[in-house]
Amino acid sequence: MDVVSVGGIVTDIYSFCPTFPKPGESVCARYCTMGYGGKGANQAVMAAKLGAKSALIGKVGDDVFGKMHFAGYEEAGLNSDFVFTTSEAGTALACVMVRDDGMNCISVAYQATLLLNKDDIQKAEDMIKSAKVVSCQLETTHATTLAALKVAKKHGVTTVLNAAPPSAEPLCEEMFTVSDIFCTNETETETFTGLPVATVDEAKMATKFLLGKGCKSVIVTLGEGGCVYASLEEKEPKHLPAKKVKAVNTTGAGDAFIGALCFYIAKYSHLSFGEKIRRSVEIATISVLSQGTQTSYPLAKDLPKELLE
Repeated sequence: MDVVSVGGIVTDIYSFCPTFPKPGESVCARYCTMGYGGKGANQAVMAAKLGAKSALIGKVGDDVFGKMHFAGYEEAGLNSDFVFTTSEAGTALACVMVRDDGMNCISVAYQATLLLNKDDIQKAEDMIKSAKVVSCQLETTHATTLAALKVAKKHGVTTVLNAAPPSAEPLCEEMFTVSDIFCTNETETETFTGLPVATVDEAKMATKFLLGKGCKSVIVTLGEGGCVYASLEEKEPKHLPAKKVKAVNTTGAGDAFIGALCFYIAKYSHLSFGEKIRRSVEIATISVLSQGTQTSYPLAKDLPKELLE
């Protein structure tokens, strides 16, 4: 494998609305659709669409939604040998509201995703060992995420922790030390550091703080503001802006960024870390120009040639 993603598998139910409702208010949606999501699945699919040999480790319910995901992964060319099925909970479900300006708000019931456990990770150890990059998120339990990161590190595989979504459970310090690349957005960074992240300069300060916790590299994503990154080799944080575009749907853009970054780490070792990030930002920006989550992710053949040189 080039990229193995360990994490959430979620069925997304979208409603497209002119505005978000206030508490107690109902709004009429223009239309509704259903799609595939989950941070783990999204990142694996993005890497696969770009041309990586990509695999997913996760868990779905023994229900119609779970079966639909398997069909989708086969179509995407994604290895799902270690996507487990359980009868103890339903497939994770997200209700996504998308506003006319492309912004979204989401509620998620993780259900089967939370039942992925350390035993499942051990069963998939050979798959993890074969990878060039392993990406994890916080949609599974922290114990499961940590187990996956430790297995990858044991075998010398590059580890990426996308520390999202926000969790009430604090991260143990080991999560930082087993993460070669630690990536968070503004809100999550404020939670982990206790520092404000309202400006690029504040994001740079927070990046230095996180780097001091033991990871080799840190990326703080800033939505339409691009991202700030730093590494042990280049300790002075740098800002990479994103192109200004009119977003259609921002859902899954962060996962497009991580999936693209994993692709570049696995397949483009000749590029600098900053160039890998820059190209990933550009691909994430392209993803917000279309509806859907995984369906909005571009195929390699549809990208500007310079992104794949």
